[in-house]
Amino acid sequence: QVQLVESGGGLVQAGGSLRLSCTASESIFSAMGWYRQAPGKQRDLVAAITNSGNTNYVDSVKGRFTISRDNAKNTVYLQMNSLKPEDTAVYYCNAVAYRISWGQGTQVTVSS
Repeated sequence: QVQLVESGGGLVQAGGSLRLSCTASESIFSAMGWYRQAPGKQRDLVAAITNSGNTNYVDSVKGRFTISRDNAKNTVYLQMNSLKPEDTAVYYCNAVAYRISWGQGTQVTVSS
């Protein structure tokens, strides 16, 4: 069973940056995504990357977030710049076309 481990979250001021990492216990030959869940809200996909590197973003993070992957390391990254308080959430990674057991996520808190 594939396991996902997210890391890199933290507390940052508005305008700051963070880089999240998600490492899988084995290779995933499929599109991967970063999801986030704010308190009291549903978990939403915010960025996705195909196995070949094509990316897609929700409008609210376009131009600020960059998703990338290193298939040799079974790792997906999310570079987050110009962070806003509304980006505060627990961030998770997972496959896009099917569901792997969720990891513990990593908390991102952006203060104003």
